[in-house]
Amino acid sequence: MSCFIISYDMADGGDYAPLYEAIKSYGTWAHITESTWAVVTEQDHKQVRARIGQHLPDGSRLIVVKSAGVAAWRNVICRDQWLKENL
Repeated sequence: MSCFIISYDMADGGDYAPLYEAIKSYGTWAHITESTWAVVTEQDHKQVRARIGQHLPDGSRLIVVKSAGVAAWRNVICRDQWLKENL
């Protein structure tokens, strides 16, 4: 299992509800900042991009990065402990 960081800029006309449902469907997830999430999955980066990307309208930006386990943060939405245990 790997942790992936997902960051996006949704283009106009997008609906956040299906996007959030897709991200949360991974089971192990964290909402880090308004448009940044982390998920733990057996999928690879391209599979995560495809799964999440289908919920973003054309013109949206999306990046999926495999976590290297080293990070620093401040004022995140999720619990610090989740990040410590899963990144």
